[in-house]
Amino acid sequence: MKTNELINLGSTFLKHNRILSNKIDSEIILSHILGISRERLLINETEIEQDEVKKFKSLILRRSKNEPVAYIVNNKEFRSKNFFVDKNSLVPRPETELLIDPIIKMFKNKKPYFLEVGFGTGCLTYSILSELNQSRGVAIDVSKETLNNAKKNLKKFKNRIKLLTTSVESLRNTKFDLIVSNPPYIITREIKQLAFDIQKFEPRIALDGGNDGLDVVRKVIYKSKNILKYNGILALEIGTGQYCKVMKILKANSFKKKMLIKDYKNNVRCIFSTL
Repeated sequence: MKTNELINLGSTFLKHNRILSNKIDSEIILSHILGISRERLLINETEIEQDEVKKFKSLILRRSKNEPVAYIVNNKEFRSKNFFVDKNSLVPRPETELLIDPIIKMFKNKKPYFLEVGFGTGCLTYSILSELNQSRGVAIDVSKETLNNAKKNLKKFKNRIKLLTTSVESLRNTKFDLIVSNPPYIITREIKQLAFDIQKFEPRIALDGGNDGLDVVRKVIYKSKNILKYNGILALEIGTGQYCKVMKILKANSFKKKMLIKDYKNNVRCIFSTL
């Protein structure tokens, strides 16, 4: 069977199972099996070995049950870099990339000592370390299961980053130039309204922000006022519609707004603040 035939076979099967991204998913899965880029797959039509056809069908079956493609191929692109990801970590989102450019601009030619709260795959920390080559820091996460993901993705920076499985409340006797976090911010009762592939497969601990979605946000802000240097930066990703409530928490903890970043739908998704 040729590549285009197999792509169409997978796409048709996924479409019958109501997977809207059926064509691109089929292409990504086949390119993963063949170990080539999706672009090369589409340009060069080749004959596929039977064992590869069998593997393709097994992975398409997984996708037909709503399992995220990123978990199936153990890979997700973030800021033009590929990151290892599995079911123990939240799949990196494009919105989270909005945090990076302002951080790079603010700390260009500096040597920031930073903290990431909730490292997940490590994609945020990786971006900071790779684009600010004099930076170093600490990344923490309460989930021990996600540590292996971050270790794989951050191994080239092991001398500049310390990974800890702990909560932000436990940090003491240290001060940071930058604290960055994409915390869980989904309201508990709204998790069941999320897309099926998110609510069924992605780790709930990385999604559930409590009754108002701001449980972890409050902890990060409250602790940050004690471990952030004067004029240091607190960079937070927040959920749609949470801006006013988060600003109220920030002001109550002596933070002042420095910069807001909106997404393509004009929603405030990142707040940069300082003491």
